[in-house]
Amino acid sequence: MGISARNKTLLGGLAGLGAVVAVNHLLRLKRKISFQHKTVVITGGSRGLGLVLARLFAKEGAHIAICARDAEELKRAMTDLQFYGVPVFTYPCDVTDKNQVHEFFQAVRREIGPIDVLVNNAGIIIGTPLDHASEEDFREAIETNFWGAYFATNEVLPHMRAYRSGRIVNIASFGGKVAFPHLLPYSASKFTLVGYSEGLRAELLADGVYVTTVCPGLIRSGSPRNAWFKGQAKKEYAWFKIGDSLPLLSMSAEQTAQEIMDACRYGQAELITTLPARLASAFHGLFPGVTADFLSIVNRLLPSPEASSLGNQRYLGKERETPITRSALTKLTDEAAVANNELGQ
Repeated sequence: MGISARNKTLLGGLAGLGAVVAVNHLLRLKRKISFQHKTVVITGGSRGLGLVLARLFAKEGAHIAICARDAEELKRAMTDLQFYGVPVFTYPCDVTDKNQVHEFFQAVRREIGPIDVLVNNAGIIIGTPLDHASEEDFREAIETNFWGAYFATNEVLPHMRAYRSGRIVNIASFGGKVAFPHLLPYSASKFTLVGYSEGLRAELLADGVYVTTVCPGLIRSGSPRNAWFKGQAKKEYAWFKIGDSLPLLSMSAEQTAQEIMDACRYGQAELITTLPARLASAFHGLFPGVTADFLSIVNRLLPSPEASSLGNQRYLGKERETPITRSALTKLTDEAAVANNELGQ
């Protein structure tokens, strides 16, 4: 019995799909690199996800350079990372200051050599309803989350392009794919970083430099206590910290970091972590209007703006702890804060 035209088309389509999968697999293997003896720079590497990434890179034999604004945090991170027996270099640096960034990268090259991998991880989070979001909040978020990555990238590009080799990982956010209410300054900065990162990849592939855009969902890294909150700050912090702690919504910092490392290892274009973030991003791409309408309902469930001018004042999460943010609901985030140098002194 002959094969019908319809079945021939189906078989041809399956064969074509198989060829695409095979070629993609071969490309992944070709792009694969080892991190042993590679110099890896991680901005914002003294705590949270940045520190967890530094541990994993060090475990694979990479030479580690991290920067952060807090010198004491860096000292504790240095003690932590020395356990792995690889060269570790720390440097106090505010990534919003172009001159400080330049001095940091000059020092890295002087102390441990040319840079093979850059992870732009430094960032800030500001949780606030629109009524209390100031121009300063937007500027600070964009200066840290975008310009910090831009300055650092410009420091490594000349060498990477000259040697036709290098990896750049930009830690954006699911908030750079879908704008969630009460995170407008944060989302605006992360949308900017996503666009920059995707464009960089397209322009740098011909130079042998692979740029990976990472858009994590919620991560149990312990970071909420060091995020900023305005409006009814105690309630804003409670929503954020509880959501960050729920296993079905969030992912451990260790698992997130491992996925990021693997994406970097294979020169992957994009990584979205956590199933909820992947599903929401895909749905938003298909039905942006529906997503916006749904998020308007979510917005009604979030804390309303503070009636007085006190809502314009910013507080760190750790300054607005309440019984509910110290309860069993937030146990996983509190444990992560202890493990990942988020507690401070």
